[in-house]
Amino acid sequence: MDLKEACGSQGSQESSSLPPTSWQAFAHSSTLHGLRFIFSYGQPTARSLLWAVALLACLGLLALESAERLAYFFSYPHVTSVDAVVSGSLIFPVVTICNLNTYRFSRLTRNDLYHAGELLALLDVDLTIPQPHLADPDVLAFLREKANFTANRPKTFCMKEFTERVGHDLKEMMLYCRFQGQECNHSDFKPV
Repeated sequence: MDLKEACGSQGSQESSSLPPTSWQAFAHSSTLHGLRFIFSYGQPTARSLLWAVALLACLGLLALESAERLAYFFSYPHVTSVDAVVSGSLIFPVVTICNLNTYRFSRLTRNDLYHAGELLALLDVDLTIPQPHLADPDVLAFLREKANFTANRPKTFCMKEFTERVGHDLKEMMLYCRFQGQECNHSDFKPV
């Protein structure tokens, strides 16, 4: 008789005495490493206890590391990398200067409000002030004065002219400009 057969027949006698549980059957067919050693056929041994401790420790480390990485991801980290290069001469750079408040409220006319009031969300479709109870009293007074269209005869409206007139002027926005040791001003920039 071969040694493998002798060991196999001896193990089959032990396993035939106790029918395998569903956990043991699952553990022996699972690909999770170590699970079959924890739920071995027969009585639990010190070896299966050590495998259980090792597997639980690894799963605990996996959960801990995953939670830490998830917390790091939801903290929205960002890295800014800046490389400084010294150069003898540079052409004047392309610069974008934007004002988030696109139009100056104080420059609006009655005609502007008539044509672009809804676009600016200052008036609704019926040319009335939406939710006046939320507006600042000074702003509300200005809007009521400009939104009185009873005797108004609307003139033609040009969006380009409106944007140039009511938009912010770079001359007023630029406080200081210096490039390569020389002063610069608003005329060095081209509004787009």
